[in-house]
Amino acid sequence: MDSFVTLIQVLDSTVRLATPLLLACLAGLYSERAGIFDIGLEGKMLISAFFSAAVAAVTGSVWLGLLAGIASSLVLSALHGVASITFRGNQLISGVAINFLASGLTVLIAQSWFQQGGRTPSLFGEGRFEPINFPFAEALSDVPFIGPIYSELLSGHSILVYIAFLMVPATWWILYRTRFGLRLRAVGENPAAVDTAGVSVVGLRFAAVAICGVLCGIAGAYLATALQAGFVKEMTAGRGFIALAALIFAKWRPWHAMWACLLFGLLQAIALRFQNIDLGGIVIPVQVMDALPYILTVVILAGFVGKAVPPRAGGEPYVKER
Repeated sequence: MDSFVTLIQVLDSTVRLATPLLLACLAGLYSERAGIFDIGLEGKMLISAFFSAAVAAVTGSVWLGLLAGIASSLVLSALHGVASITFRGNQLISGVAINFLASGLTVLIAQSWFQQGGRTPSLFGEGRFEPINFPFAEALSDVPFIGPIYSELLSGHSILVYIAFLMVPATWWILYRTRFGLRLRAVGENPAAVDTAGVSVVGLRFAAVAICGVLCGIAGAYLATALQAGFVKEMTAGRGFIALAALIFAKWRPWHAMWACLLFGLLQAIALRFQNIDLGGIVIPVQVMDALPYILTVVILAGFVGKAVPPRAGGEPYVKER
């Protein structure tokens, strides 16, 4: 029974840790399906994490913090869109610039605003997202097997966790069951055909980049106001890049993206839970466990998951034929 309780606790941590990855992965999915490669996911999450925590700390309202986080992420998304869609710049360089910009700006503004070494004040009360407990969760907690699954694994997460996982079927439905989704996928494969049909390629790509900004904003806000209680320097810790690896692993498909992010979340949960593991006299250092998600990222990007073919028009600026 103890091992089952431990399993539930690890899976509970997996869900919490996979949530920002999943939101960022779906953000990249919309953008890249429309032909705009975005390695600036990390920067957008980081700036959202800062502004959501800062505004929540100042106003005492986590919802205002969430809106501020989404707004700041949308600003960087607009910057990326203007650079790569309007001015047809290199999308990868634009993404790198956004990451550097967010990394420097967050610390600079935080130090100027709060004088706490690039941190924000700790959040509490209305400044944080509180866990939502399902009906009868406490009453059922002692029921063998079903109780812990319902009361600990399914119940007790913040609203952003449930939004993240609901976005998976919503994204599938939008991409594969709506006219907008069909056009979005088409613009990533053959923008000239979409243009010929009288649909704005620029408009669709900006819409995809905006959706990406909103989802990155929610991911960053979750990190600072739900998973942790405030902003610290570089708190995204490479999650944007892991989300990109998960996106390639999932071959740009929503349901596969969810399982890929849960796999990365599981590795992070195991690293946090089991430190200095003893395997028959050989002790695995905690640093090795911490590096596991990143090692898996390298393995995946090295091509051990089969050939992942990105959208054909991805990374290429569209020039309208006269």
